[in-house]
Parts: sequence; C-alpha cells; structure tokens
Amino acid sequence: MAVVLAALLVGILSSWPLLRQPVLAVGAIVEQDYRAPASAQVVDRASRKARRSDLGRTVVHEVDRRQNLLLQEALEQNLRELRRSIAADDLAVPPIDLSGEELEDQQQLQGENREAWEQEILKAQQRMLAQGLVASLSEQSWKNAARLQLSALPELQKQVGAELLVRSLLGQTNVRTDLRQTRQLIDKLLNQNAEVIQVREGDLIVSRGEQINSRQFDLLDHFNFVPRQLRLRDWAWRFGEAALGSWLVVQVARRWNPRLQPQHGLALLLTMALVQGVKLWLRATVSPLAVLAPPTFLLAEVTGAGAALGWLAVASALWPFPMDNIGLLRVLVACTIGAGAALIAGRQRSRAQLLQTATLLTVGALVLQMLVFRVAERMGLSVGLLSSGELVGEGLLMGAVLLLGLNLAPALENTCGLVSRSRLLELADLQRPLLRRLSREAPGTFEHTLMICGLAEEGARAIGADVDLVRTGSLYHDIGKLHRPRWFIENQADGPNPHEVLNDPWASAKVLQAHVDEGVRMARRAHLPQSVCDFIPEHQGTMRMEYFWHAARKQSSMALEKDFRYRGPTPRSRESGIQMLADGCEAALRSLPPEVSENEAHATVRRIVDSRIRDGQLRQSGLSRGELELVVAAFVKVWKRMRHHRIPYPIAPKDIITR
Repeated sequence: MAVVLAALLVGILSSWPLLRQPVLAVGAIVEQDYRAPASAQVVDRASRKARRSDLGRTVVHEVDRRQNLLLQEALEQNLRELRRSIAADDLAVPPIDLSGEELEDQQQLQGENREAWEQEILKAQQRMLAQGLVASLSEQSWKNAARLQLSALPELQKQVGAELLVRSLLGQTNVRTDLRQTRQLIDKLLNQNAEVIQVREGDLIVSRGEQINSRQFDLLDHFNFVPRQLRLRDWAWRFGEAALGSWLVVQVARRWNPRLQPQHGLALLLTMALVQGVKLWLRATVSPLAVLAPPTFLLAEVTGAGAALGWLAVASALWPFPMDNIGLLRVLVACTIGAGAALIAGRQRSRAQLLQTATLLTVGALVLQMLVFRVAERMGLSVGLLSSGELVGEGLLMGAVLLLGLNLAPALENTCGLVSRSRLLELADLQRPLLRRLSREAPGTFEHTLMICGLAEEGARAIGADVDLVRTGSLYHDIGKLHRPRWFIENQADGPNPHEVLNDPWASAKVLQAHVDEGVRMARRAHLPQSVCDFIPEHQGTMRMEYFWHAARKQSSMALEKDFRYRGPTPRSRESGIQMLADGCEAALRSLPPEVSENEAHATVRRIVDSRIRDGQLRQSGLSRGELELVVAAFVKVWKRMRHHRIPYPIAPKDIITR
C-alpha cells in the first residue's frame, strides 16, 4: 500500500502544474465587464518577451589580450623579415611585394629612421587592436584603416606600412564573447525599456463580449481575475505517464533483483517524488545534474545498477517539456553522468571508494559539461547565456549533493532496512559483535559457519549470484545457536549430550526451531538488513528434523510430522537456496574419508541436492537445473581444496632436540 501511495504521489507532483491552468486566455471572449479594483503599474509581458527575443542575438565583445600579443608578434616577425631581406638584397621570399620605388625607399631607410618607422607601425597596430578587429572585414577596408592610422608618414612608407598591417591583421579577430556582460546588458536594456501598463482604480480593463489581448490579460492576471481550472485530459495524460513510469521502475527493480523488499521499492518511488517536488519548486532554475546523478548513484548501491538505470530513464522522461537547446543539453549531460555513476557504483567495495568515486564523478561532470557546451557553441547551436561560472557551479552542486547523500546513507540504511554493497562488506567483518560472540561462545558453530561460507561463495560465484550477500548471510545464519550453544553437537567437546539426557524428541525439536526464532530476534536487535535476516529462517526452510522424527516414531506411532518440521519459509532467492545446500553438504563432505574419489563426493552432493528438490525446498529459490549442476561442481571443487595432502615432515629424535 505504501508503494502504491508513493506512485500516486509521483503522479500528482508530476501533473500538478496542469491542475491550475487559467480559464481565460489571450484571444478568449469574456462574459462580463472587468474593472481595475486599484491603481497599478503592470509590466507588459508580451512586449517584454518580444523584446527579449529581439535582443537574443545581442552580444558584448571583449578584447582578448592574449590574441593581441599573438598579432603583435606576427607584425614584429614581418618587420624583421623585411629588414633582413632589404639588408641582404634578397627579395626572393619577402613578407610583402615591393615595387621598385618602394624597394629603393626601404633601402634608404636605415638606422634610427627605420626604427622610428617600425615603432610607428607597431603603435598603429596597437590603436587598431584597441578598437577590436572583425575577421570578416574586407581587405580594402583594412587598407583604408591602416593608411588612416599611418597618415603622418610619407606616401611610400605609408604604403609599405599599410601592406604590413593588412598582412598581419587580415582575417584575424581579437574579440571574444563575454556571456556575463551580455546577460547584464540584456537585463539592463529590458529594464530600461520595459513597457509598463498604467491603470487607475475603476478603469475598464475589458468589456463583455470583447476578445482579450495580451495587455488586458496581464492586467486581469495581476488583479487575480484569471480563474484556474483543471485541464482534465492533459492532467490525466501526465498523471498516467508518471504513475505508469513509477510502476515500471518498481518492475525493473524486481526483475533485476528478485529479493527486492517493499522498502526498496518505496525508496525508489519516494526518491522520484522528491525529485519531482524539487522540479516543481525550483522550475527553470533546477539543475539536472544535481537532481538526477546523485540519486542514481545512491540507488545503484542499494538496488543495483539495473534498477537505478530504470529510475534514471523515468526521471529524465518526466522532465518538464518543452525544453530549449540549453535545457536539453543539460539533461543529456546529467543522464550520461548518472548512467556512468550507476554502472560504477556496484563495483565499489568500501565507503572510501565511494567518496573517491563521488569526487571523480564531480570532475567528470565539470569536464563533460564544459566540453559539450563549447562544442555546441562552435556548431552554431543556440545554447543560451549560461556562463562558465554557472557550469562549474552546477558541477560543484552535484558533488555537494552526492557527498551529502553518501554521509546520510548509513543512517538511511539503518532506519529503512536498505543494504548497500559497502554495508554488506562491513557486516562481514569477523570483528563484528555478534560474530565475535559466536567465535567465543560457540566455536564449533563458528568453524561450521566459515566452512559454509567457502562452499556458498564458490557456488554463488559459479552461477553469477550475489557473492557478498551470500557471504554475509552465511556468517549470520546460525547466530541463534548462541541462545543454547551446548545443545548443538559441534559445540559439545566432552560431557553428556543434553538431548540424550532430555530424552524427549518433541522438546529437542523445539530447541532446534528455537535457534531459528532466536536468530531472527538477535538479527533484528542488531539492526541487520532484512536481506541478511532472511538467511536465518530460509537456510532450514521447512525441512524435517530427521533424527528426532525417527526417535519420536519409535516412541509413539501417533507422532505428527508437522511437529518435526521447521516453520520456514523455504529459500526465496538463489542466494539463500545456495546457502541451504551448502549447510546440508558441509558436514557430509567433511566426514568423507580421505580415500574417497571425486566421483563419490560428487554423488554425495547430488544426493543431498536431489533430496532438497524432492522435499520442495528449492521451489521458490529460482535456481534452475543447470545452475544446480554448476553449484554441485563448485562444492566438489571446494571439497578438493579442503582435503589437499601435506608432505610429511621428518621429526628429529628427542636427544638431538635436547642438544
């Protein structure tokens, strides 16, 4: 029910703007007279929008000092080449073509006179650069401008100097667009020339039967005369899109992870609702990077990459439309970073790696966003007036949200029962309190647990199941034996068996069932994730306690089988199914004599697996026949490692050791 309500919440937030659409609109015919209830000055939004569109191509250029230096160096190089050609009387490759008179004049221009002439040309270029250069200016226009700058020189020197200036400046520009100043100029022009509609109290805004124009609509809207109503068709379509998208997110997550708990689906949809609420609140100022990439990264840690990618696809599809070029590019960049984050998140195996990845994602977002927008500008796309500072700000905002989410993740995992990869690895630490108690108070059970871990991990690895979940679940599956460790044979060193002293199969069966019930209670008190807690009852499923069942049949023919079966449930995932098989095979494999062949060990494991299948214990696990064959082979492989032979070392005689 909570998941359904969360899906409805996503639908409502996504379609909320359509709940309050104006009844009156430009071009509609009014059914009554409207008069101004008070005097006011209202900005004409239509004219302002039209003027903003007219000013869309307005740009502010700024002189690029670096380009100035490059152009000055080019002119100086031309002057040096001309001087060298004149001095060597070698005009095969001069910087410019000289007539006979110009060549003779240049040869006579020596010493201080040449230096003064060259300085005059350089100063003329500086004056031209200070005014800004346009690359599209014609060659003749450049020549005219250069001759005006060199008007104080003699005609021949003026002609050569103008040729040199044209050679260094033709087709060049030293101006660049300043987005910040452009935006400020447009805002200033809009505010200076904004058309204001003045109205006095009692003035007639629009008469009955008249068609509303844009100016009248602005006045009506200013005085709250424009009622809002539900556009049922558009709203229902948008609501249906959002609700269906939410349902698809949960289905994809369930498909990706069959062990999906209700709280996982609730986390997906509540995150979606939060993102939709932020979009609704911030509207056009919302940053796609900040609201799409961080949730995708965090959800991938909890629900898997497939579920997170499904969430990202729906959250992007529900982005408000229509979008301009800049909005579309921002969403595409956010989707790219989010998809990369989802694919990377599942490989992180510690919180330190998560923090490092968050930093790398932030840097990657900054670089990708700057690159995409620069390429779009070079391609001539209208990408608005988003400055470099704002692009950097969006990337840093994404990084801040991501780091905040990572710091809050442990608290959310504990309160909502979610589990991430790093959380599983932390719980698998043998220094955890419950595992330390198990090794100290029930050492036999602890060794049995470690053996099962080896078998279950290899089985999970063989079929591509979640190895980390299998390891962690196997470590905690028998913690209930801490309640009465001496009642289990692996913890009985010397002394009588309590079950033999009790001599009551029914009471002994209750003790065995109690280790499951107590284990679940201990796990909940320790705030273990539900996916780990599930291993405790599912590792026994509804199996029959064979030893005590046969003992009870000997004592009474009226014994009921249900009294000697665990209460379950049976394994509901591949991981817990593998763990049940490992629990059943561990003792059998360990008890095999050294001379047993691999085929006999394989037959032993297969016999145990077949008995679980016949008993219906693996019906809900999702393990196929092919996967079971791979698990059997993996168990035998581990058994072969367990029984490896050691070289016998010679022992020195006692008298030699004494010496």
